[in-house]
This record gives sequence, C-alpha cells and structure tokens, in this order.
Amino acid sequence: METPQADVVDARPLPDGLAAALVFLASGAVLVLEVVALRLVGPYVGVTLQTSSAVIGVALSAIAYGAWFGGWLADRRDPRPLLAPALVLAGIATALTLPLVRYAGEVLRGGAAGGILLLTALAVFVPAALLSAVTPLVVKLQLGDLRRTGRVVGRLSSIGTLGAITATLGTGFVLVAALPSSVIMVGLAVLLGVSGIVLAAYLRRRDRGDVPGPARTRVVVAVLGLVGASLSAVAPTPCDVETAYHCATVAADPQRPGGRVLLLNSARHSYIDVNDPTYLEFAYTQWIGAVADVMAPPGRRLDAVHLGGGGFTVPRYLTATRPGSVNEVYEIDGELVELGRRELGVREGPTLRAVVGDARMLVGARPDASADLVVGDAFGHLVVPWHLATREMIAETRRITRPQGIYVQNVIDYPPLRFIRAELATVTAEFAHVALVAPPAALAGRTGANFLIVAGEAPLPLGALRARLARFDDPVSVLSGAELADFVGAASPLTDDHAPVDQLLARP
Repeated sequence: METPQADVVDARPLPDGLAAALVFLASGAVLVLEVVALRLVGPYVGVTLQTSSAVIGVALSAIAYGAWFGGWLADRRDPRPLLAPALVLAGIATALTLPLVRYAGEVLRGGAAGGILLLTALAVFVPAALLSAVTPLVVKLQLGDLRRTGRVVGRLSSIGTLGAITATLGTGFVLVAALPSSVIMVGLAVLLGVSGIVLAAYLRRRDRGDVPGPARTRVVVAVLGLVGASLSAVAPTPCDVETAYHCATVAADPQRPGGRVLLLNSARHSYIDVNDPTYLEFAYTQWIGAVADVMAPPGRRLDAVHLGGGGFTVPRYLTATRPGSVNEVYEIDGELVELGRRELGVREGPTLRAVVGDARMLVGARPDASADLVVGDAFGHLVVPWHLATREMIAETRRITRPQGIYVQNVIDYPPLRFIRAELATVTAEFAHVALVAPPAALAGRTGANFLIVAGEAPLPLGALRARLARFDDPVSVLSGAELADFVGAASPLTDDHAPVDQLLARP
C-alpha cells in the first residue's frame, strides 16, 4: 500500500498565533464576501428573498466544497506550501468578482431564478471556496499530538467562527457605511494577496515539516439549530399573515366603521377606509393626495406607477378622485397583495393592476415617458430599500416620467436627518425641480417624521400645493430653491456603489 505524501514529510506545526490568524482571516473574508455580494448583485436581479437565499446558499456551498477539498488535499500533500497560494488565488478571485458581476449582470438582468443563482455564484463561489480550504490545511498541520486533537480542532473552529462574526458585524455596521462596495472588494483582495505573499516569505525561512493527524467533525451546533428551528415552527405567531417579508396584521379602527390599519412587523404601515377611498388618515398620504390634486386639472385621468403597494391607499384615492386613471402597483410581497384583496377592499381591473416583483426590475422594463405620476412608497420596515434610493434608480424613474409629470417619494428619517438629506441630494442630481414637504418640527431636527420629496422636469405647482396643504390641521412646510439647498448642505448622492441607507437612518 502506497503511503500518502503528507505522511512522509516533516510537517512541524505552525506557531499557534499564526495558525489562529490564518483561520480568523480566511473565515472572516468569506463573510465579507457574503455580505457585500448582496449589494453587488442587487441592482441586476433585485433585493428579494430569492436573492438573499441565493447569496447565503451559494456561500454555504462554497464553504462546504472548499472545506472538503482542503481536507482531501491536506491528506495527500504537504499543507505548508499550499497555504500561501490559496490566499493569493482567493485574492485574485475576489478582485475578479467586480468585473464578472458587472458584465454578467447586464446579461442576466432580471429576477429569473437561474440568473440569480448564476450571478450570485460568480460573486461568491470561487473566492469563498478557496478561503474555506485554508482551515483544514491549517488544522492538518496543527494535529501533531492525538491527545490534543479535540483541543486543536475546537480552538481553530471557534477562532474561525469569531472571524466570521467579526467580519459580519464589521461589514454590516462599519464598512458598508464608510466605503463603496467596490472599495471593500478591492481592499479585501489586496489584503488576501499581501497576506499570501508575506506568509510564503515567512515559511521559506523555516524548515518544512508535517506531522499527520486525523480531523474530527462536530454536529452539536447542527443539532441545536434543528431543535431551535423546530421550536420556532411550533411557536405561536401574532401575525394574520406571515409573508416572506413581513409579519402582517389588519386591525379595525373602532372610531371609524370602515377604517382598517395595516401593520407590518408591528409598525403602522397603511390606513384604509374600505367604504371611502377618498379618506386619507396618515399625513404623508394627505400630502401625496394634495400633489395629485394640483398637478393637473381636477378630474383629469392620470397614468400612475406606485413603487410599493402596502394597503393600496393612494391608488384607490386616485381611482376615486380621477375616474379613468390607470394605477400600476409594483409590490414585491405577493402575499401582501393577497391580504389586500381579502381584507382591504383591493379590487383589480382596468384602473388598478398589481404586479408582484421588485420595483427596480419592473421600472427598468417600463417604456420611456409612460407615467404622469410615480409614487415611491416602498419600505423594508422603516427603511427605503437601498437599491430603490440610488441615483441609478432615480434616473430610471425620471426616464419613465413624462415631461410634465411628477415623482413623489415618501421617506422616514430621524435626527440628525442624514438619510433625507442624502436622498434629496440623489433626487436633485437627476430631476431639474425638487421640493420637500415636511412638518416644521421635523425640518428643525427635533423629531422623526415622514418626509415627502416632490420632483419633476417641469416647474412644480408649488403655489397651488402650498394652498392645498394649508387646509390640513397640522402645519406643514414646503422647501424649494435656496432653502432646500441649505437644508441638503454637503450631503452626497447615493449610488449603487455606495448607499448606506440603514446606517444613515440609524439614530446616534
């Protein structure tokens, strides 16, 4: 029987600190790739549950195959000369991710499942698999004493997990807020490449060696995960409907017979009067209604596009106040549309069409100059989905808006109002005329609130809008021109490459 090569070479263990650093770096880099990958593929295939699942699934597949191959290789070759090339190749693959995704994204643009999986694989699989091979190579080198096998494997496994946790939190809370996705990817590629080169130089100065030893697998975490999943499956839920995106509940308003409140993840999302579609309860819907009232002669039909459906409050208002208007509603959550049909009086027909899908993809497929009014009212809880808030998305919105048309966007923000300023800078970069509707206290930075951005290529009917808003009980201000520029200040537009929406909205 032939003896494997790894059994006949002198494989002296790496210093404990170096072994820990390699495992920490490799495991952490995989999670950086996973978090940033969603940002890279989102503009092309949308940020949907399928996209998120694809990113996670492909990353886990890469980890599984990489770890298996690394272990297989470690039993047949001296692991020492393989470590540095694995890091360098992972750095090269990471650097190639940006062009691969950007070129392939244009070809695979859309929300087809095959395209999502392929684009995600291009973004994650190869570098993550190479990095995942590092840990079993390091483990093989460290298993010099069978009495310490469990300690070595457990220690390196925990260090790898800590690296993954650190990278996940650091990327989500720090890197994405501070740097564009492209900079993060290039920086990661450089870090891996330099680490591989430095490691190769270090190992060349040491005597080569290897002491083989068996590796152990553990299933405790998997068992605990299955138990936790089982408990979650049988736990009671407070939702009327638990959709892929929301915990949705419809509550009746005891003060108004037809009043219904749609709660998504416990937040009041929409108010609908099933008996009177002209009734608008929430202030921001009153402002949108006011814009619709003054943008064209009373009663004239409008072609409207709605980015986000929710309770379908504004589409029903337009249908009632401007007979013959056509409302096309883009809602990513199909189960939420079904809930609207069942409990909120949503009736589709010639004047109202609900299209289930990602708004960015659907807007991109719509003809030029095909809408009089575009209403942006899409939220993931309280946050506008980042890929709907970028300059590239606003450019698409401007493209489908007619020359005399208007775009309105509902935004929620809190002091110090970083997100609304950035979003105003984004919209101003694409539309010739922009105004902001908001409560005076919110503009002064004293409270969080809804803000309504109003934009168009033609001059806006601000005089008529101010007069219409003055009818409401609660005071509201309209900023435009120099006042708006002063409010925006030095805020920079959001782009597909750098849109830290969640971080901007976070309160200090």
